[in-house]
Amino acid sequence: MPHALTELTLHTVTKTPDPVAHALDADVCIVGAGVSGVSAAIESAQLGRDVVMVDSLPVLGGQMVNSLIGLFCGVFGNAPGYRQLTHGIFDDVFAALGASDDLHFNKGHTITVSYDEVVLGRWVERRIRELGIRVVLGASITGVERDGRRIAAVTFATRFGDVRVQADGFVDASGDAALAWEAGLPCRVPERTIYGSQQIVLEHLDETHQPGREELAEHVARKAGEYGLLRRDGLAFFFPGRNTAVMNMTHIEAPLDPVRAARAQLEGREQADLVVEFLRAEYPKAFGRARVRSYGLPGRRQTRWIKGVHALGLDEVRAGTRFHDAVARTAWPVELHDRPEGYVWEMFDADHVHYVPLRSMLSPQADNLVAAGRCADGDAAALSSVRVMGPCAAMGAGAAHALDLAGGDGSVHDIDIPVLRERLAANLDD
Repeated sequence: MPHALTELTLHTVTKTPDPVAHALDADVCIVGAGVSGVSAAIESAQLGRDVVMVDSLPVLGGQMVNSLIGLFCGVFGNAPGYRQLTHGIFDDVFAALGASDDLHFNKGHTITVSYDEVVLGRWVERRIRELGIRVVLGASITGVERDGRRIAAVTFATRFGDVRVQADGFVDASGDAALAWEAGLPCRVPERTIYGSQQIVLEHLDETHQPGREELAEHVARKAGEYGLLRRDGLAFFFPGRNTAVMNMTHIEAPLDPVRAARAQLEGREQADLVVEFLRAEYPKAFGRARVRSYGLPGRRQTRWIKGVHALGLDEVRAGTRFHDAVARTAWPVELHDRPEGYVWEMFDADHVHYVPLRSMLSPQADNLVAAGRCADGDAAALSSVRVMGPCAAMGAGAAHALDLAGGDGSVHDIDIPVLRERLAANLDD
């Protein structure tokens, strides 16, 4: 006799011919759940909008959580004032993670903020749930429906069936301009590889013997060839009191071809293992017992972005041009990783701030699409100074407000810019 607790009726089912198993309607659809997408989603929900957020990963948080970046950059201005240049999501994150001692503020030329990626990931998940934002994960774009200058709907493939999202407005926070690309909108790619990084978290360290930043970089430059290291410098971000560090010492390609991308991920982990060998041998007091706690997903810096109404230029970054339609600001250096042996690092003076205009986030051929984060337009050097988390989050907030001001059938090209500036004042003015 079957036991009542184990008796389970089975049904035989066959896939229906309908190609779209799930259909969602929303005010705003956000593609990408990294810092810019999460910021856009939270801001849109707080404006009372019905939000659907879609990401290709099976988890939220994008690179800020899953690539083990471990550091908020570009949120603060330079010494000695250290002005906080971006608020919004960071005010909430700093309050929450600060209360649990999962943040550390590093003061140098600017302030960078170390964080525990596990705690941050849970904060993101809880906040998204609290706001009632619907989420579709593990989803890749398979089709975009356009109605003239408007994106009408986007179809995604998931392991559980296709999903069609119809919305009034869209934010491309995918990092690779995936939505703009699939919509047939013009995009830009760099003429040569801009390297990403395979981040790792090391544990069982002795932070009392950690090498200085310049010392480590110079030592790597001298010894890289002996250990087969591609990158000729490196950074170690120790979290005080935990004897752990996030290591940024690799250069990996970030191709848009799926087979090459998978190969780059495997090669990146091999590079990371060589880094561990180097550290154990060359810094035995600090890293002699080092073990990899986790390998991050491949970090991608700059791959493909939209061709916007305005391309942010390096001269505008250096001059600190204050645009009439500015939505974000930062003081982060030019940080261009376009050569195997190292990268460009051009810092700015104490009072410097540069801005991102809304026009760099808008395609001239679309009325209801705003690009945010790494998808915004500019030359490669200019983008290298605004693709860090501070201005990316500010761009996400700007995208949310631009779509809100455009309304259900208006154009993001025709919104009231003074009203937008007023809404974003915390991220633009002191």
